[in-house]
Amino acid sequence: MDTSDTRRYSVDEVDLLLANARLRDELEPYRDESIENDSVSQMPLQVENEYLESMLAWERAPALPISNWFNPSLTLPAPDSLSDEKLGEVLTETVQQLHSQNVVLKYTDHLSDRELYKVIYRDILPCCEKKVEIDGKNLEWRCIEDNETWLRYYASAVDRRRFQEEHGIELPPAESPKYSRQLPG
Repeated sequence: MDTSDTRRYSVDEVDLLLANARLRDELEPYRDESIENDSVSQMPLQVENEYLESMLAWERAPALPISNWFNPSLTLPAPDSLSDEKLGEVLTETVQQLHSQNVVLKYTDHLSDRELYKVIYRDILPCCEKKVEIDGKNLEWRCIEDNETWLRYYASAVDRRRFQEEHGIELPPAESPKYSRQLPG
């Protein structure tokens, strides 16, 4: 390795150390055990800086109703005011809009279109969440409300066995969900 490669590496490392010190200073008001975690100190410096940047973005992010993540705010017609056909169109558009703001819906295949629309209308859009804009990071919304639904439609055989061993309960039969969707995300 020639000396120019060594010198460049040292300059890069100094830049990483300076960035790390700046990030730690900016995180000082929010300091807790997650910054002093052993796993953080064992990360390569570049990875640690990315982690600290994501923590700083989280701390500084505003908590807003998801409907207010849009400009203008996303408002939907009441579920009961829509015909099945119109509801399907609005649902498809709404799912795309949510995805554009990095909101990814999971575990939706047990819900009819109307039921999913109601979850979005009633639960997702009014929910206050931190709006963090970091490439590759999504807010994953799991559209299940209870363990039985997860166990019935989505849990793997291994997950089902573990759950049964941990809780000592009879499991619902495993079934395929009624509605197959290809959602973005």
